[in-house]
Amino acid sequence: MPTFIELNAHLMSDNKPSNYIMELSKTGIFAEKYPYTLLGDLMKVPQSPKHHPEGSVWNHTMLVLDNAAERNHLSENPKVLMWSALLHDLGKAPTTKLTKGRITSYDHDKWGEKLCIQFLKELTSDEGFIKQVSKMVRWHMQILFVTKGLPFADIGRMAAEVSIDEVALLGLCDRLGRGDMTLDKKLEEEKSIVTFIEKCTKYITRSGRKAPALSYMQEIESSSDEVVMRD
Repeated sequence: MPTFIELNAHLMSDNKPSNYIMELSKTGIFAEKYPYTLLGDLMKVPQSPKHHPEGSVWNHTMLVLDNAAERNHLSENPKVLMWSALLHDLGKAPTTKLTKGRITSYDHDKWGEKLCIQFLKELTSDEGFIKQVSKMVRWHMQILFVTKGLPFADIGRMAAEVSIDEVALLGLCDRLGRGDMTLDKKLEEEKSIVTFIEKCTKYITRSGRKAPALSYMQEIESSSDEVVMRD
């Protein structure tokens, strides 16, 4: 069974960490060894074909992981970002249901926080790190809730527990980690992150808190400009 140090080394240095994870899956570890079975369970969890043409939650997780590796230089804490990308959808295994022909996974962010803590406690005793990653998992769905103006949005609590910048960065990787990601779709997802940042900044400024640093917003805007110029 790989140690935390070994797995972390691949997450932090590989251009495509999914290649290592896929090779590791051939050993049977994700089917047999706890806590890796928590990840392995995602291989059997379906997603809405409309929103996730890549298929299972496992496939989605691999895409998100590689997107995070491509952008971890933009993170305040790359280690937290990479582990958050790997574990962000653990909660979909116990929450995914088929209701009236629709695949849903309500509250998978809340379940995911608990499962993330369980997973990491088996590998490391770094409580600070475990808390940081689990809170990123807890709040990663706020991108959707805030941009859509849904009642589940809670910018105040989120900002008190995690960096808005980091949630936005994880959210970008999450939204880009889907099949059939065309340039137009990428531009649309990047714009949603900009909207999320703007709404959070407005709320936080009104409440008198420190606004997000927006450390990577220029890269998003530059990427968007390149897409527009190609059209």
